[in-house]
Amino acid sequence: MAASIIQCTDVKKSFGKKPVLKGLDLEVPKGSVFGLLGINGAGKTTLIKLLTGLLKPDAGTISLLDDDPLGFTDFTKERFGYVPQKARLYPWLTVAQIVAYTASFYSRWDHVLIEHLIKSWRIDPDERIGNLSEGEAQKVMIVLALGHHPELLILDEPVASLDPGARRQFLKIILELVADRECTVFFSTHITSDLERVADRVALLKDGTVAFCGEMEAVKENVKRIRIIGAGPTPDDLETEHVLGYQRSEHGLLLTVKNYDENLHERLRERFQGELLVEDLNLEEIFLELNR
Repeated sequence: MAASIIQCTDVKKSFGKKPVLKGLDLEVPKGSVFGLLGINGAGKTTLIKLLTGLLKPDAGTISLLDDDPLGFTDFTKERFGYVPQKARLYPWLTVAQIVAYTASFYSRWDHVLIEHLIKSWRIDPDERIGNLSEGEAQKVMIVLALGHHPELLILDEPVASLDPGARRQFLKIILELVADRECTVFFSTHITSDLERVADRVALLKDGTVAFCGEMEAVKENVKRIRIIGAGPTPDDLETEHVLGYQRSEHGLLLTVKNYDENLHERLRERFQGELLVEDLNLEEIFLELNR
């Protein structure tokens, strides 16, 4: 297994009396495109702020690029890029000026790449930041995070303000970044279809902890929908530890189960004495079922 570029152990964070993270454990392998899912208020942004040193954990340990976020060295700062949920840029500067200003902080800056991205995304370099739309400002933030070729790119809802064309181009950039596995991308998003398109690993935040974490294909194999044709009334001894939800129909029973395997399939077949049809779910359906 690849070395972990992010490690969180028993991380806790509360705001006042409200606990947000309750002993979170997480590892992100180097070279992965790692997606973070969770409903609003699950703690995604809080976790990202802890990773980037913008917040201090109440308990637990965090390591990012083998460094402590609360005391990043200059060497570490040059190795990762961060795009927050909302663009924070100096409104009185032009795009060209903010690019030049940001480039001055890095020993390695790819001017050719930045010029290409600005042109392909149709960003006017002479326009003041304060005059940009929300989507255009988000594009600028993404561009600035890519200029120094980071080893780790951390993104908090990076495409929420982008139009479909810009989103597609952004996803293409992500795939190109990790093509040689020299860059790791860690991002949260509500757009599960985008995540499904590019991520190879995914974690679900629920009730302040990681409810599920694994390879994308493993997630899809873990949660299944099962149609039981001709099943009678729902039994009292239904395996509730595996069943996420169920509903009856005129033809039988419809179950959504987690930790699906052949043993569970056989137990259900014997219990209901009916025909079982197994259906795959997409990531959005899985996300909704796991958050029931």
